[in-house]
Amino acid sequence: MAKRGGFPGGMPGNMNNLMKQAQKMQKQMEEAAKELESKEVSATAGGGAVEVTVSGKKEVTKIKIDPDAVDPDDVEMLEDMIMAATNEALRKIDELSNKSMSGLTAGLGGGFKF
Repeated sequence: MAKRGGFPGGMPGNMNNLMKQAQKMQKQMEEAAKELESKEVSATAGGGAVEVTVSGKKEVTKIKIDPDAVDPDDVEMLEDMIMAATNEALRKIDELSNKSMSGLTAGLGGGFKF
């Protein structure tokens, strides 16, 4: 006969462990997000003529332009290089973020069996 007020197989203990693990993971994710915000990545375009730096908050923090890249007759080329470097820096910060979060969630793969 099953015990009253509980789940067979010791479910309450498992549920407590699950809650502790979830709280631990939430804290780790918050710490990883804070750490990511403090990081910066840079990307270049035009053979280094343009360099863009982006923070973990996905904000452009710095743009460096080689004076030789400034051609008043070809502003469009400079605009393209700035756009290319910015997009690459944003891709890099996304990749860094994904790596950081995937490390925390790697153990979840087959952990939940119902």
